[in-house]
Amino acid sequence: MSWSSGKDSATALAALRAGGELDVTALLCTVNAEAARVAMHAVRRTLLEAQARAVGLPLVTVEIPSPCPNELYQARMAEAVSAAVADGVTHIAFGDLFLRDVRAYREAQLAGTGVQPVFPLWQRPTPALAREMLASGLRAVLTCVDTAQLDARFVGRAFDAALLDELPAAVDPCGERGEFHTFVWDGPGFSSPVAIGAGEQLEREGFASCDLLPGPEPCEAAEAR
Repeated sequence: MSWSSGKDSATALAALRAGGELDVTALLCTVNAEAARVAMHAVRRTLLEAQARAVGLPLVTVEIPSPCPNELYQARMAEAVSAAVADGVTHIAFGDLFLRDVRAYREAQLAGTGVQPVFPLWQRPTPALAREMLASGLRAVLTCVDTAQLDARFVGRAFDAALLDELPAAVDPCGERGEFHTFVWDGPGFSSPVAIGAGEQLEREGFASCDLLPGPEPCEAAEAR
């Protein structure tokens, strides 16, 4: 499962497990090697590892620098795919929703590798899907916001009904165009919540981020912001 630590990949994982046609064997995630954080989502590696334990799957990380040239990204991902094939992996699932150029890129990169891409959530209407995520028990926090598309005040907020009601009409409810990114701390398939606390908020290079901290116990801190 291509894993971002966010709601789309978590929902895609739940859909795969519910379908039962494929056996999910691991989470695959790109990590900023220097900062030890999930690329784009800015989530600490320690929280990513706690997530993997909560969903009961091994974590496979692809270490990349920041910024990362596309050629290097593709080379590192090709290495990860080759290793997966050697381990018997036949499919990689993605949480993409409707961006055809992104899907086409993934399909092109996997062509000829022996690994087939799978898109469990493809073209599900995002207004309804966002509400279905909440109804399933998924709990997430906005960790990063593109301030050119969404006001910085949304960063650190819980991904909940109140937030969906407040999003501007031009913003996709699932943030599919990169408007925002999330960290899932509980939901379907989690053995227990991931303990988090709300840390410092930063704005840099057009993005606002919330530095989530490992919490001493499962809490509602992020939702209370």
